[in-house]
Amino acid sequence: MRGFADYTDYDGLGLAELVRSGEVTAGEVLEAAIERIEALNPKLNAVVTKVYDQARAAAARHDLEAPLAGVPFLLKDLGGALADVPLSAGSRFFAHVPAPVDAEIVVRHKRAGLMILGRTNTPEFGLSATTEPVLFGPTRNPWDPTRTAGGSSGGSAAAVAARLVPIAHASDGGGSIRIPAACCGLFGLKITRGRNSMAPYAGESIAGCSVEHVVSISVRDSAAVLDATAGPAPGDPYFAPPPARPFLEEVGADPGRLRIALATRAFTGAPVDPVCARAAEAAARLCEELGHVVEEATPGFDAAGLDQNFDLVFAVGATGNIRLRARALGRELDASGFERVTWATIQQADQVSGPAYVQSVNRLHGISREIAPFFRTYDVLLTPALAEPPVKLGVIDMMSESLDAYRERLWRFTPFTYPFNVTGQPAMSVPLAWSEEGLPIGVQFVGRYGDEATLFRLAAQLEAARPWADRRPPDPFG
Repeated sequence: MRGFADYTDYDGLGLAELVRSGEVTAGEVLEAAIERIEALNPKLNAVVTKVYDQARAAAARHDLEAPLAGVPFLLKDLGGALADVPLSAGSRFFAHVPAPVDAEIVVRHKRAGLMILGRTNTPEFGLSATTEPVLFGPTRNPWDPTRTAGGSSGGSAAAVAARLVPIAHASDGGGSIRIPAACCGLFGLKITRGRNSMAPYAGESIAGCSVEHVVSISVRDSAAVLDATAGPAPGDPYFAPPPARPFLEEVGADPGRLRIALATRAFTGAPVDPVCARAAEAAARLCEELGHVVEEATPGFDAAGLDQNFDLVFAVGATGNIRLRARALGRELDASGFERVTWATIQQADQVSGPAYVQSVNRLHGISREIAPFFRTYDVLLTPALAEPPVKLGVIDMMSESLDAYRERLWRFTPFTYPFNVTGQPAMSVPLAWSEEGLPIGVQFVGRYGDEATLFRLAAQLEAARPWADRRPPDPFG
């Protein structure tokens, strides 16, 4: 029977096609995924909560007409609440605390046919670009177990890169989809602000900087999941402009002759490793070969102001989320329950006045208006996804004594991602390069607000020209 030995040869839509045709059953696909998780997760530490019985029940009653019928799926342990299952957010303070109801995005995941097997590792409250929480321990990069899988969706990215599942839930408040996608050799799209609902738990998160979507092997899987989840829920404060047609129809559509800006220098002036710059330059040449116009150009904006105000807004937003959940549980915050960087972030946020917070949000909105005109001239901005290859585990340490030193090291690794959380624009990391050591090197493409369509068209074109699905991590993980 097909579906056991060659489970890892298919993306999500490929597995759904096998299930729909009757070549395999959803149960057989599910057991293949469980077998792989049990074999490899002890080495990866990607999956931290398992709900196999729930998944088996879903497989037994799956809807063959669902677009992703019978596809194994994992939820990040941050956002994506699953009723009666612990949602720890990588924190000892919330360890083993179950979510009361499914998040709207999870309702839509289930409706699309995805079979939820468990939750994946994340740094505490998503505050890091590497996944090394004290609660669960570090997630290891399948390409090199001494290096980070990225963060904060590092567990999801490691699971997909090791082919435990073809798609996994992820979220991005400062780069947390694109960073681990770049570290693990995956496709990772940060969607437009307001594209997916955060109901019923929130209207927005981190002043609208944070979004939820997936990391995936293939471009088409990302599009198919977004078709299933996009759109507002009643009471949402705002939502992204509806697409002209399903996102899956954009995959393979002609992107036309795009005008692409290439920027290999970090907006902040942070150093950029030559291997990351060369990856972006090689992607630019590939785009030219595909008929696009590429010019060196960088959006002009107050990068220092963006950094300063983003730090403040992120700290206050994260702290607000922590305090709201703690209050609902009737618990007081205590330093002993948190990692040092988290506790320092909470203390910093507690010193910020309401007017100061509003002023910072308004300044970020102003900087977004400084950036937006650049995209009247250019369809897409091309940059490195990261300023360095995946760093060693322990380099970015949330048990650091200094919050300032921690943030400096964090932003030195990820200077290209978070500006587009501020603007709310869609941005994707595409796995187009590998280092001499065999490490994935992602390339970032940023689109206009609301224009995932262009990014999906371009990504599919790049995927066809430089296929990456057959690149697998080496043994013992592959």
